[in-house]
This record gives sequence, C-alpha cells and structure tokens, in this order.
Amino acid sequence: MATKQKVPVSERALFQRINRKLGHEDQKLCAARLYAGGVEHRDLGRYYRVDLDRNQCTDTHVDIEALGRELEVLRPWETVTEG
Repeated sequence: MATKQKVPVSERALFQRINRKLGHEDQKLCAARLYAGGVEHRDLGRYYRVDLDRNQCTDTHVDIEALGRELEVLRPWETVTEG
C-alpha cells in the first residue's frame, strides 16, 4: 500500500493565499520586519492581521498555518515549508 505524502507549500505562497482571501473582507496579513532590536517582531509576532477599514491591528502573533487551515486556503494534504 502506498503511503500518502503531503504536498509542500512555502510560507510565502501561503501568505499570498491568505491575503487574497482576506482581501474580500478588507483585511490583510502583514509580516513584521526582522532587524537587530526586533521591537515590531517582539510586540506583533512574525505575522499580524490588520483591518484596513479601521486601520488597526486586529490580531497579533498569528500562526500562519492555523489561519490558512481556518480560511481553507491550506488543504489537508498540504504542509507548510520554510522559505
């Protein structure tokens, strides 16, 4: 019997899929800039969600894989890879 392998999806591709889906709700997923000091990264997490109508952050420290599965843009047979 053949084993089922998961299809790799890069974080960047998942990021784009999520933003296409959130665009219909006037929201956007943003990535914090990483630099020495990392204030944004510490406060917001690597990814954070923004409401474009109110121009405010609605969710911080977003788990991109969990959000992708919640929005159904990451299928059960897909897995997230770095890069």
